[in-house]
Amino acid sequence: MEWLSDPQIWISLITLTVLEIVLGIDNIIFISIMAAKLPANKQKKARQVGLALAMITRVLLLLSLTWIMTLTRPLFSMGDWIGLTDPEWLEKLQISGRDLILIIGGLFLIYKSTAEIHDKLEGEEHGVETKAVVTFSGVIIQILMLDVVFSLDSVITAVGMADHIGVMIAAVVIAVAVMMVSAGGISDFVNKHPTVKMLALSFLLLIGVSLLAEGFEQHIPKGYVYFAMAFSVLVEMLNLKMKRNAKKPVHLHNVPEESDIK
Repeated sequence: MEWLSDPQIWISLITLTVLEIVLGIDNIIFISIMAAKLPANKQKKARQVGLALAMITRVLLLLSLTWIMTLTRPLFSMGDWIGLTDPEWLEKLQISGRDLILIIGGLFLIYKSTAEIHDKLEGEEHGVETKAVVTFSGVIIQILMLDVVFSLDSVITAVGMADHIGVMIAAVVIAVAVMMVSAGGISDFVNKHPTVKMLALSFLLLIGVSLLAEGFEQHIPKGYVYFAMAFSVLVEMLNLKMKRNAKKPVHLHNVPEESDIK
């Protein structure tokens, strides 16, 4: 229990927990949008199950660090497929297990967000047709698929920031607990405001592109992505406040009556 008195451990735990929460925002958005396709009485359960699966996935990955490290080893080079012989290009076009997961996850996220945006633009008639085939198990399976991708990214970050497996697991559990508490409010807010929902889908599209680029070793600093998202949210909050102010009744004070004018 000596680690309890080590300030470095606590600093790592707090830092990692905050980072896990920030990295989990895109996961919450995806889960909220997918859960919203279900009947109202099943949405909360879908969000809770989705986040619980995210926590379990991350803990299992943390307990499989040896396997995680093997994912970074090259499996093949795309240069071989197109007949390249230059060693430099063959090395650049190498694909590892992690790259494959990020590429597949990025493509899936791009497809889902694009399909959702298309449904919103098509209108209610098209949306009714889509909702008819949505099932609880189908939504959970899709959430689980993306949980694996988001969890892999989260675990790799955790490994780079902490030395103790216990600290990493504690940070993941605390972060998911915070997300479970806030998921309902975030989901209600996103679904209540159509423009915010469209912005959230655009975020998912951006993250999908980022994952795809990462899979091809084109690193996009996450700070840029999250700054763009935060700035867009700030602008949208200002727009919502402006709309609320425009709807407020206007009280006219000190306006002269007709008799006074005469």
